[in-house]
Amino acid sequence: MNPALQSINTNSTARATDSSIGGLLLESGKITPENAERVLRMQKELGIRFGEAAQRLGLVTENDIQQVLARQFDYPYLQPGTGKFSDKLVAAYQPFSPQVERLRALRSQLMLRWFARGHKSLMVASVAPGEGVSFLAANLAIVFSQLGEQTLLVDANLRSPKQHEIFNLPGRQGLSDAIAGRASRDAVQRVESFVDLSVLVAGTLPPNPQELLSRSSFGALGKDLEAHHDIVLYDASAFSLGADALALAARVGGVLLVTRKNQTSIADVGAMAEQLAQCGTQIVGSVLVDF
Repeated sequence: MNPALQSINTNSTARATDSSIGGLLLESGKITPENAERVLRMQKELGIRFGEAAQRLGLVTENDIQQVLARQFDYPYLQPGTGKFSDKLVAAYQPFSPQVERLRALRSQLMLRWFARGHKSLMVASVAPGEGVSFLAANLAIVFSQLGEQTLLVDANLRSPKQHEIFNLPGRQGLSDAIAGRASRDAVQRVESFVDLSVLVAGTLPPNPQELLSRSSFGALGKDLEAHHDIVLYDASAFSLGADALALAARVGGVLLVTRKNQTSIADVGAMAEQLAQCGTQIVGSVLVDF
């Protein structure tokens, strides 16, 4: 899967907002101080907003205005072709697209069905590899962070991790090292381009992922991560690759199941659901991806 604001009409508020937009446009290099003076003159003459004046003068585009508004309201996103992340992060690069609207709808359902009921952690997994779990988890983490939730994305795929590549993070110590006692919570990396998003990469690939995820130290680590974040999403390996996913599911307690159109077998989903029920794990919801 490559898986609107209220206006306030008081003049003082409008002036403060326009001034802030002008400052952000200057800071980002979209306009020069000399051009800012031209904008201010037109703004005063016509009684319009700073951003509208800048657009009329041809100094900025609608996308430029949307970006500074997003920063102003703590809703950061990136212009296509900029940044250092995977272009499949549609929540970062195409925040107003139909795909991301569906992600927001999914976020709302998860908030109501899971997180609003006292849970903080959720695992994202599929029956087989190649069904888009990592990109869905990454995009979902971004939309949760855009909601203002302190969000942590944990790459718990200790066989074939991808989050360090998706977010272009250094492949330093991560989850496996923390479970083994060779790293602390300091291994969590803040993603500076987003206000409330952090990532804990997989770390050193272990020879025994199932046993590692079954350790009591992982349970303690999970509680510590929950204590410092509002939402913790785990990107897991596929169930068909081994029992690591079941070990993780038993610790987390809830699973968002990702299935792929015309590929995922209903029989396999049923078998996995039985295994999850046996270990006391709830399937919170499912997502059908098509790519």
